[in-house]
Formats: sequence, structure tokens, C-alpha cells
Amino acid sequence: MARIAVERVEGRRGLTRFLAVPDPIYRDDPCWVKPLDLERREHLDPAKNPFLRRIDMALFVASRNGRDVGRISAQVNRAHLERYGDATGHFGFLEGEDDPELFAALTATAERWLAERGMRRVTGPFDPSINDSCGLLVEGFDTPPSMMMGHHRPWYGRRLEELGYAKEKDLICYWSDVQTDWPEAASRLLARGLRSGRIRVRPLDMRRYREEIATICAIFNDAWGENWGFLPFDETEAQYLARSIRPLVRAEDFAIGELDGEPAAMVVTLPNLNLAIRDLGGRLLPFGWAKLLWRLKVRGIPEGRMPLMGVRRAFQNGPWGAALALAVIRAVHDVHRARGTRGAELSWVLEDNRRTDALIRMMGARPYKTYRIYGKDLG
Repeated sequence: MARIAVERVEGRRGLTRFLAVPDPIYRDDPCWVKPLDLERREHLDPAKNPFLRRIDMALFVASRNGRDVGRISAQVNRAHLERYGDATGHFGFLEGEDDPELFAALTATAERWLAERGMRRVTGPFDPSINDSCGLLVEGFDTPPSMMMGHHRPWYGRRLEELGYAKEKDLICYWSDVQTDWPEAASRLLARGLRSGRIRVRPLDMRRYREEIATICAIFNDAWGENWGFLPFDETEAQYLARSIRPLVRAEDFAIGELDGEPAAMVVTLPNLNLAIRDLGGRLLPFGWAKLLWRLKVRGIPEGRMPLMGVRRAFQNGPWGAALALAVIRAVHDVHRARGTRGAELSWVLEDNRRTDALIRMMGARPYKTYRIYGKDLG
């Protein structure tokens, strides 16, 4: 077999190569959904994506006999280093044919780039941060990914483990049948919490959209602040998210839970855009725009994803925590059920977040996919 050559790619032409690598790898995988090329280009453009402002990143493509067969990124996230001070760099965007030599060449290149910048450990995949798509799929290959979640070939994890990578943390995704009634235990617990009249749940006020998104991000930053790997959203990132999802959502796709008039919990749901783009091949031209708009605005998308839910830490361990969480989730559940939504992915949840796991299972949802963050010491 010919030697693997790995090179750093830059500029528009280099990015085109990088984005095209997965196409032949997944050609016979019925569950793969090719991302929109326009969205991926913006996602990897520091001038457009504020999440990249504090990330130094290199993109690498591997080829054999002139044909591109794999890719990887290496990144130093300054926000992560400032928060954790652990000299840990990251890899991401990993794709490759089933070839041990290929994965060895890709990871060695990323590891060398990180070591040259003073990193002593590497974790990933992060595409390119924990606030983006992250984790390597290790369970759940038989269903397509939900929006903003990855899909991978089964051999990826095996190849990493052969190279000394070990599990750092698992991220669990749950599936909820929206048209099924909640179990009685969850409904009783929610009813007890609402009985006092101190909890009020409301949708987003779209007239104050930017301010409302800022409130949601503030709750998220507080609620998730002690979680493994957490990085807070700053104001610029929050408003970038607000602009990005604005065409996809309605006021009732969000719920804010107030306790005695103060915002204390929130939930965000999004339509599973992957269902609408699955047959577009990553292209919006010439007819992709029309198909996408019709599916979003006319036909509707029968599945959703709940990417964010949180209760302020002050209430998490007290009598109001579960009631607030159930109240905001029930609000969006009832909205989507009335719309005819079939089901939704609740993702992701850290494997050791027992409280959230118990709450989600109480609602009748079941774990169905697992994504894994891998780690390895350098040097």
C-alpha cells in the first residue's frame, strides 16, 4: 500500500479539499447526512464565526496515490486553557478510511502540532469546541444524526484506541416519543411543583429576541458552570447563536421558567434540520433553497432536538429543581405534540450526570446514542 502523505491545508481551495474528504467514506452509509457546504464554510471562517476568535486551529488532509483519504484538525482553545490551565489541546473533524496507518499518520500530525505549542495532552473530537458538535459516535450507528450532532464509521473508535487513546467522557443522547403521554410519576411531580403558584412558564418574547436569548445563555452559563469541560457563552457568541437559529424557530420552541417572577430555568428546541437537507448533497443551488424553505415553512419537520436545558444552580439541589426542569420541558413537549412532531432527541448529557439522567428517564425517554470524548497524554 502506498505511503500516506499528510499536509496542512489553508485558504479556500484547501478548505474545499478538507470538506470533501467524508464524501467517499460515507457513500454507502444510509445514515450519513452531508452538511450544507455553505454552513460548514461559515462555521470554519474566523471572520464569521465568533467561536473561533480564541481558537488557534490547523486543518490537515491525508492522501494516498493522489487521492484524499482522511482528515483531522488540531486546535488550541485559549478559552479552555484560561479556565482549566491543563495544557490540553484538542483534535476534531476526524474522518478516514479503515486503515490503521492512516489513523496513525493523522493523529501523529495533530499531536506533533499541539506539542510544538506546549500542549501536554490531547482530547477530542471537538468540532472545534465543546459548544459545537463534539464526541465520536460509539453507539447508535443505525440511525441518522440529529442536527449539530456527528455521525461516524464504527472503526474510528477502534483505531484511536489502538493508538493509545482512552475514554475521557461519554455523552449520552436520548430519544423521546413526543406523541406518547408522560408517565404518571413525572406528571405527579410536576403537578406538585406547580401547585404553589410560584412557578410560571412562558415562551420567548420575540419582540425582545436578543434580550431573551441573552437571558437563556445566562441561565445556561450558571446551570452548566460546574460541568466537565464547560465553556461559557459570551455576549458575542450568544448573539451569533441567536442570529443563526432565528430563521428556524418560533417563540414556543423555547420556554423560560420563572420562580417568583425571576428567570430560573430554560429549554431550547430546534427542528431537526438534517431531515430537511438529507437529500440535498450539501448544496443549496440550484434548487436546494426552494426545497429547504418548503420543508421548513410548509411541510414542517416531524422531528426535533433539545440541545439546551438548564436550571440555575441555586435551585438544582432543592425542592424546586426538578419541578422547574419538568415545567419547561413539558411546555415545549405539549407545543410539539400539538404540531404533530413525532419525536425528539434530548442531547447531550454527561454520562455521570445522574440527576438529569433520572429526570429524562422519568419522562419516558430512552438512551439511544453515545458519543465519546477520547484523551491521550503527549510526549
